[in-house]
Amino acid sequence: MPEPHEDKRPLAERIAAEIRKLIMSGDWEPGKQVPTNSQLQEQFDTTNVTIQRALQILKDERFLEGKAGVGVFVRGERAQTISPAHYIAPAEPGQPYRWLSEATKRQQTSRYRMLEVAEVTPPTEVARALRLAEGGTAMLRSRIGLLDGQPAELVHSYYPIELAHGTRLADRRLIPGGSPALLQELGYPTRSQDDAVAARPATTEEYEALEIPRDVPVIEIFRIVYSDDEKPIEVTLLTKPAHRFKMGYRIEVS
Repeated sequence: MPEPHEDKRPLAERIAAEIRKLIMSGDWEPGKQVPTNSQLQEQFDTTNVTIQRALQILKDERFLEGKAGVGVFVRGERAQTISPAHYIAPAEPGQPYRWLSEATKRQQTSRYRMLEVAEVTPPTEVARALRLAEGGTAMLRSRIGLLDGQPAELVHSYYPIELAHGTRLADRRLIPGGSPALLQELGYPTRSQDDAVAARPATTEEYEALEIPRDVPVIEIFRIVYSDDEKPIEVTLLTKPAHRFKMGYRIEVS
């Protein structure tokens, strides 16, 4: 029989993980005062130094904040649930991209900042999803989405070259209404999308762009958007900081 898998992380990291779960689940709500160090020492049967290290990890991750002479408190932000279904349909004429309008409904400020627009040889999984011939290229549009001034997502979207050339998909400017609205105008309405969701450590690009604290992982969404006849018209690699966001799905059962 194999040996049971043992958690060999330093105790401070394990304690931080337990408290992080309480915060992300909502058991510890924003504004709650954290138990005293003495109480946490007793609860986790450890030293004050270890408790201080655990709390510092969570302060660095912006889950907790200290108030001089008062104590340590859960910060005012809970992990936000995002529902991909809200962004499938194109925006109505004259309306902003749905990611922006949904943020407005939540009373959040939002904007995108373009990073790069270029014809590139895409990663293998993207080329396969777009059904490109060997050595084929795609149009890349990279951008950062910000909510309330904080980086919320890093987005790399790829489009078939023959579809993108001569359109705003090849333009460095933001697209009014977003790519779904433009693709519909071009005769490629969104009919469905496939999402594959994973969690993993951040790359250096993601760590810097999303201002990831310590070793917090990212949520990765690999998205394929299809038009009529199951034609792939967009493939997006989207990453979000996992301590600030959750994925939400609603499935109707007939």
